[in-house]
Amino acid sequence: MTAEEFRVSPPTVASERELLQGFLDFHRGTLLWKTSGLTGEQLTETKIEPSTMTLLGLVRHATEVERYWFQICLDGRPFDLLKTWSQEYPDGDFDLVDPAHAEEDLADFRATTKLSDEIAAGYSLDHVFVRPKIGTEHSVRSLYLHMIQEYARHNGHADLFRQRFDGLTGE
Repeated sequence: MTAEEFRVSPPTVASERELLQGFLDFHRGTLLWKTSGLTGEQLTETKIEPSTMTLLGLVRHATEVERYWFQICLDGRPFDLLKTWSQEYPDGDFDLVDPAHAEEDLADFRATTKLSDEIAAGYSLDHVFVRPKIGTEHSVRSLYLHMIQEYARHNGHADLFRQRFDGLTGE
């Protein structure tokens, strides 16, 4: 599998919105690329001891982060949208992975990112929202930047996992 099957290089000359969306899409595609061609069992293997992190856990985490920031924080939807974070299992996105649900989790990621894009498109970059329960103000612009850095950090983890499986490396 090649990177080009999962992502498009972000633009280098474009409007601010197009640049932000392009880099976010690039990083989302990178995560999908790093999980491609692996079995559910491989996606749930811990490969970087002593961490219990897995590739599927990273996908589930990214899905919850997308839900939290775009649906709950930006769009004001209820907290019960979160599927893997709970009081009982605050790290359920990482800790409760199941190889039998790998395809479902990947499909959930794709659907959630699509919805995130639809929500974000309805707000200007200057729109300010208040993070629930925390009370801090954020602009949509800062939300894009936060998500880009979140993916960049976790794609580094994904790169280490993939390298341990089959030597696949790359940005």
